[in-house]
Amino acid sequence: MKRRRDRATSREDMADAAIQVKRTDAVYQSMQNPYMLKSYYNFKTLEKLQSNEVYGSSPPDIFVGRHGYPYVYVGPLVPPRFGDTSIMSSPERWVGMSIPQIVEMRSMLVRGMYRTKVTNADNGRIEEMLKELALADSYGGVEERFSQRPRLGVSLDENSQPYGPSARMVDMSLGNVKANAQIEKAYGDTALTAKGAIIELYDRGIAVSKIQKSLSAGILGMSKRRRFVPTRWSITAVDDTLGKHKLREVKQNEAIDAVRVFYSTALDNRWAIVMLPGSWEYELVEAWYPNTTWNMESPDIAIYSSYEPFEGRTRYAEIGGCYYAARLASSELLDRIKGQAKVVILREAHPGYIMPVGVWNVREHVRAALRTDPALFGSLHEALKFVSGKMDIPVGTWIRNSTLLRKALYQRQLF
Repeated sequence: MKRRRDRATSREDMADAAIQVKRTDAVYQSMQNPYMLKSYYNFKTLEKLQSNEVYGSSPPDIFVGRHGYPYVYVGPLVPPRFGDTSIMSSPERWVGMSIPQIVEMRSMLVRGMYRTKVTNADNGRIEEMLKELALADSYGGVEERFSQRPRLGVSLDENSQPYGPSARMVDMSLGNVKANAQIEKAYGDTALTAKGAIIELYDRGIAVSKIQKSLSAGILGMSKRRRFVPTRWSITAVDDTLGKHKLREVKQNEAIDAVRVFYSTALDNRWAIVMLPGSWEYELVEAWYPNTTWNMESPDIAIYSSYEPFEGRTRYAEIGGCYYAARLASSELLDRIKGQAKVVILREAHPGYIMPVGVWNVREHVRAALRTDPALFGSLHEALKFVSGKMDIPVGTWIRNSTLLRKALYQRQLF
């Protein structure tokens, strides 16, 4: 990025300053292209890697791939720097950051790729160190040694957070790390199911992102069933498990007594969360503008939705992991206020949302929206009028694409 200088006193200085301005302009333009953005910061990380090794403080974090399952690539994520790097792996702390800030931070994490079978979570020296890293309570020193210098790789995934260059890892070493007492307890209970461990850790205040890494590392569940879980799958599995756990209580609560609308914006996403009095139903409706990640080809806005009745779903949501992340955030709020409601979440992803940064974006920004004071209304019609002043897409379009809104507006109630 451009560095500020007090003065350019020579032609050389002036020429250097002009070059720097051009470079800065180029970087600014690259911010509008997700591949260029990630490539730019990956190259900045590669510049710091002078050999086939990287040594630094892991946040701690690991990544488990899914391609080739049950033989997958596992390994630590390590930046070429020392000190407190914990924020790099704590999406709960990223609310308020911009996309370039998130990508710059996460692109520093170099991914080591060690091929193993998912059932080897309890076998092997490297596998054992990965478990120790997942158990760690704070950042720890890790050295990765690769078969070749890490290379540039750009992948866009709505489910998992971005990371930096990667290479096949031939060995690693781990410094002294202190285990998180709560996770270590769950790890030591080999008779506890993975589901039970996820819920216990959550109820004890362990961050959702930390639980997801623990499941991915194969340190939760009954001893004979422990295995590495691809990062993408573990994220959704934890969100789904915890959401259902919360909903068992929520479905016993009294219905809220007024229509509530929560509104928030972040990363050029607009969120309107509408809660209606009544028994639990839930829907997420997403509108992707042209030139956003999941709508690069069409000149029209693409709208997707997934819905569940009171009894829940029997198939994986069409929208994917975002559905379960937003459902968890909604169930947390209802559990907190001891209420029950029909919940429809409307999301507009505008062109400024140039690349996906992970499902955490949905979970944490819906959580953030639900921490604000809602607007209260006596009817859904009044609430939708309020929504129309906040969102660009006409209310009629939302209604046409929403099962829950159509039911609430047009279906005659039994009583």
